[in-house]
This record gives sequence, structure tokens and C-alpha cells, in this order.
Amino acid sequence: MGAEFVQFSLTPVLIGVLSAIACALPGNFLILRRQALIGDAISHVVLPGIVVAFLLTGMISAVPMLLGAAGAALVAVVLIEAVKRLGNIEPGAAMGAIFTSMFAAGVLILEQTDTSSVHLDVEHALMGNLESLVWLRAEGWHSLLDPSMLATLPGELSRIAAVCAFVVVATLMFWRWLKIATFDEGFAQALGIPSTALGLGLVVVAAIAAVAAFDAVGSIIVIAMFICPPAAARLMTNRLGHQVVWSAVFATLSAVLGYVLAGYGPFWFGFEGAVSAAGMIATVSGIILAGACVFGPHRSRVGVAQQEAR
Repeated sequence: MGAEFVQFSLTPVLIGVLSAIACALPGNFLILRRQALIGDAISHVVLPGIVVAFLLTGMISAVPMLLGAAGAALVAVVLIEAVKRLGNIEPGAAMGAIFTSMFAAGVLILEQTDTSSVHLDVEHALMGNLESLVWLRAEGWHSLLDPSMLATLPGELSRIAAVCAFVVVATLMFWRWLKIATFDEGFAQALGIPSTALGLGLVVVAAIAAVAAFDAVGSIIVIAMFICPPAAARLMTNRLGHQVVWSAVFATLSAVLGYVLAGYGPFWFGFEGAVSAAGMIATVSGIILAGACVFGPHRSRVGVAQQEAR
């Protein structure tokens, strides 16, 4: 039993947890800045960038994917500004129009090109390939202490672990600046904190987390983890530090429970087969948010001055 868990479930669960935490941490600040839609936008615009990068290089690897996603993000920013200025419409509408259009373009490109040799198609773009990221060479828990066995781990695990560590370190390094600029941008500027550059850096970190998670878990989990765990955490506490911890806990619960329910839930209810792990993880995160809306101690205080969340 232990050997089967290590082979078939350990790495998908770890990748799901690390992806969820990497997206949830910057999601806390996007939520408090009333920029939650940015996380949704990032998860959409990376698709055409990743697809074009693959078509140009023929490789699914971290560097081309990151460069492609960065290029797509830059194009999206230019188009959003153009729509805002030429159409004289509000930023949210311009952002919604551009990121949905770019995501649709990415889907069309996927459908019209041959990507059958890699895990890059519409299904994987939405749902990822979490179930396939197994560690078949493992022989049990002792394989975790064997360097030769560790070398056979799925590459997605090392990539998302490195990105998750980067997000955690960046959050800790800029914690004070992020806290001040999030709640009082004017005061932050008076203290000499580069709030504009800090906001841009936050978006960049969120984009890096989204790109790293995209290949393994797909856009559905990325969108859900940017919003659901931080929003649920906001309903549990009025202190920012506690909120970040709560969001990491909710992200972890969503990944673990979602993966377990996807594999075993249908059997428990008398159905055959399994369901999508990514879809179930996103569903569990939504259920957790719904529970926080009903039972969270601060559910009646949503909309009060954000300074209370310090």
C-alpha cells in the first residue's frame, strides 16, 4: 500500500499542493488590492504565449514557456491600454475583453496545430495532466532517500517546488513594503516605497507562479487558487499575517482533498471510474470558500475598511 501511494499519488499531491500555495500567496495581495481579476487574466493570457513558444521551439520546457508567457503578457498589457484609450472604457472591461480573446486565440491555435506528441492540447490547457505525473520507478518510502531514485521524479515537481520557494522568499523579503502599500499606497509613497514598481513586481510573481503551475495543473486550478483560498482566508481573520497562513492551509486542503475525492469519491457513491483531479481540486476550493462565507467569523465584516486586516 505504501509503495503504491508513493508511486501513483505522492508526486501528484505534492505538485498540486505546491501549485496551490504558489498561486494563493500572491493572490492574498491581489484580493486586498481589489485586483483579483489580474490572476484570472494571467491564467488566460499565458496559454497563447506557451503555445506559440512551443511551435517556435518544439520544446515544452521552463525557459521557452516563461518567455512565451512573458511575451503574451506584454502583448496583453499593450492591447488593454489601447482598448482603454481608443474605446474610452473602464479598465475592468478592457481587461476582460482582451484576456478572454487571447485565451480563445490560444485554444484555436491548439486545435489547428499538431501537438499530439506532447501534453499540450485544449484538455490539458484546462485540466492539466496531474494524474499522469506519477513516480513509477519508486519502490516505497525509502526511495525518497535514494539519489538515483530521486533523479527519476517528474520534472514538474522540481520546477513548481523551486517557484513555490521563490514566491515564499519574495513574500517574506518584501512583506513590510507589501503590507504598507496594499493598505495605504499614499503613505507608502511618502515613506519612499516604490509602490508602482512593487505592484508590477507582484504581478510578475503571480505570472511566474501561473506559468509554473500551468503545465501540470492547467488553468482551472490556477484561476481557483488565485482567488478561492485568499478570499476564504479573508473571512477567517482581520490580520494579514494570519490571512496568508489561512490561505496556505486552505490551498493545501483543496489540493489534498480534491485529489483524493477525484480518485475515490465516485467509488464511494457507487459510480465507476474517476473524475478530473484539477476540476475536483477547484471544486473543493469553492466549497471551502462557501463554508467560509457561511461560517467564517468575519463574514459579516466584508467591505469594512481594509486597514482592519493589518
